[in-house]
Amino acid sequence: MRVAAKDASTVVTYRTISRNTVAPRFFRLSITIAGIIVHCMAPASQQRVRRAAVAGMFYPAGAEACRAQASEFLKTKELTGGRAIGAIVPHAGWICSGAIAGEAIATLARFAGTVDLVVVFGAVHTPVRVNYAALDEHDCWESPLQLANVATELNQAAAASGSLFEVDARLHEREHAVEVEVPLIQLAWPNAAVLPIETPAAEFATDVGETIAKLCEREKLNAVFIASSDLTHYGPAYQFNPGGIGEQGLNWAKDNDRSLLSLVTDMRAESIVQETKQQQNACGGGAIAAMLSACRYFGGRRAEILSHRNSYETLKHVAPQDPVNAVGYASVVVVA
Repeated sequence: MRVAAKDASTVVTYRTISRNTVAPRFFRLSITIAGIIVHCMAPASQQRVRRAAVAGMFYPAGAEACRAQASEFLKTKELTGGRAIGAIVPHAGWICSGAIAGEAIATLARFAGTVDLVVVFGAVHTPVRVNYAALDEHDCWESPLQLANVATELNQAAAASGSLFEVDARLHEREHAVEVEVPLIQLAWPNAAVLPIETPAAEFATDVGETIAKLCEREKLNAVFIASSDLTHYGPAYQFNPGGIGEQGLNWAKDNDRSLLSLVTDMRAESIVQETKQQQNACGGGAIAAMLSACRYFGGRRAEILSHRNSYETLKHVAPQDPVNAVGYASVVVVA
């Protein structure tokens, strides 16, 4: 996701950032649920830790500031009933979309019941062509709060399940789509493990989601499923402005978002990837399709939109922008 500045020449994208802020490390004991190890088992000296790539840039690198800001974002909204099992969250810098991501995660946590595992299907921004969903190779992910533990045995089971998955750390090393959600997830579910899966916008994405759901069912894990995706990237900075420049163009972009969101609320997982390719209304079409498919396997029957805004709107009171470039964000919760 790019944060658009007033001058298009100063647009900042995660690809231009090279600084890597490393936060303090903390270690926890492991627990086992139904045969699947969901926390790091190796001694601290042997743990493979993915270092935080965008701490201090997309969200605070300091533990105190990170915890305070994440806590502020985790505000629940009401649902019309049912058990929450999945969500769509945006993944821009927290100044842009942290509150929208936080309300989706907090609402999911409130209405999901006991959760052992948080599966995060991430949008793929790394410029590598892949025909598989990419699993990570690390035992834990670094976070300003503490280490986030990966469900390593479930990760291995997915890797062994067939050609849909491969372990490919390249797609996780500098990727922000999952990382920016990790502190929010840690506060919402302090005892849950995470399973990061970079999911390309390909037709097999629905199979990825269903396969992960079946593995969770087999191991009797109480899982929730998150898709990390922004919506329409609009304006000259993104070389996409069919609705014109100015507020009328940004309104067109929100309508473009709604075309996708209508498919989401109808749980039409198989239509998502084609929609996002044709309309350019999400960077994480594969992640959304996989999440919806996993939720459907567990009885997901509808999705509720909590918020739908864009970066022009969310930055208006903190870092006002001209109405030229903007990225769409939505918080959505899936209910069974």
